Amino acid sequence: MPAMNMERRYILLVASVALASVSWLPNQATAADLQEAKVTQVVQDVKVVPAGAAARTVTVNETVRQGNAVQTGAQSRSELTFRDQTITRLGEKTIYTVGGGREIELGSGQFLLYVPKKAGGAKVKMGPVTAAITGTTVVGNVSPSGVVEFTVLEGTARVRLDRVGQCLLVVAGQKVTYDPIAMRLEDPVEVDIQQQLNSPLVTGFRQLPSTPYINVAIENQRRAAAGTGGAELARAVSASGAPSIDAATPEQFMAAFSSLLVRYPQAEICDFVATAVRLRPDLADRIVVAAVTTGRPVRGYSKDYKQPVGKEMPCDWVLCIVDAAIAANPRMANEIINAVLLAAPMLRHCLAEPCLPANEFLPPHIISPLNPANFVPVSPEQPPTTSNRD
Repeated sequence: MPAMNMERRYILLVASVALASVSWLPNQATAADLQEAKVTQVVQDVKVVPAGAAARTVTVNETVRQGNAVQTGAQSRSELTFRDQTITRLGEKTIYTVGGGREIELGSGQFLLYVPKKAGGAKVKMGPVTAAITGTTVVGNVSPSGVVEFTVLEGTARVRLDRVGQCLLVVAGQKVTYDPIAMRLEDPVEVDIQQQLNSPLVTGFRQLPSTPYINVAIENQRRAAAGTGGAELARAVSASGAPSIDAATPEQFMAAFSSLLVRYPQAEICDFVATAVRLRPDLADRIVVAAVTTGRPVRGYSKDYKQPVGKEMPCDWVLCIVDAAIAANPRMANEIINAVLLAAPMLRHCLAEPCLPANEFLPPHIISPLNPANFVPVSPEQPPTTSNRD
């Protein structure tokens, strides 16, 4: 996978995207949903450590509340289910603390986290690394050495290393690693989702509610490996009269893309968008706008405007398309977001908290040295003069 070493151009995320990042935050109605959970499965040695109390064995159907830690022993596992049906599974030798609001904390060990669509999102803290997820299934591991591994099985996540200003968009089928020696997040790498399902955190429990989404992600990986979308686009571009995808004019390529888009099942559109963006990265913004606006009518609105019932643009659909395009061409992140907001301003509440369009550190703030020519010493016997006169 090509490294994301592109220039910093995140300042143009303007007021509309700032509003999007605010709307991404969970509301008060869902803030308490992750403050307590019911233990829904226990395998061998699982203990709960209440705040200020000694550890004790936990039982199925017991409620674990905010501030409590759950510990699993060797060859042990556990599953916690929160009120909004968020599921957390813990592997062996894992320490997990139930946090406040929509945040959970993993001290060490292995975990699987499933957050339902429309549940309000969640944050998982893994040492210095924080991942923000919305309607997503992820797995991760925090080793005793401090190495953090985080993999997305379906949906997307934004992984942050706040102390040095890193933030990476991670999509289904990608893993990002935090290296405590280099003290940075490495570039995301591709992983085989099907192989990830062999984990005891999947096979040793009931079927995940997100299994249909994971299956779609697996199929999208298969199609990408086979180059299916690229071959279809090549044929459509040829039919438009262009000798190749690279030689096609923007109008020829967009006409070919749109002709295929209307026939694609919704479950495969995000993957198709990513393929198109990889083939013509210069047209990323136009590709995304076409994908977002083709399926359903999109038009501006005033504060009194209401979208007809049944015609709403699903936020998870919009996010899937936008995130797939940004992952395929991070250089165009700002252009993609701004193009979507210009074409469909009512979708600003759908856009998730933005990441910087690069895997790089924030530049340090350097204090300019004093210029001796501008420095006038003041004698302790002579007070400084002032231009104000009585």
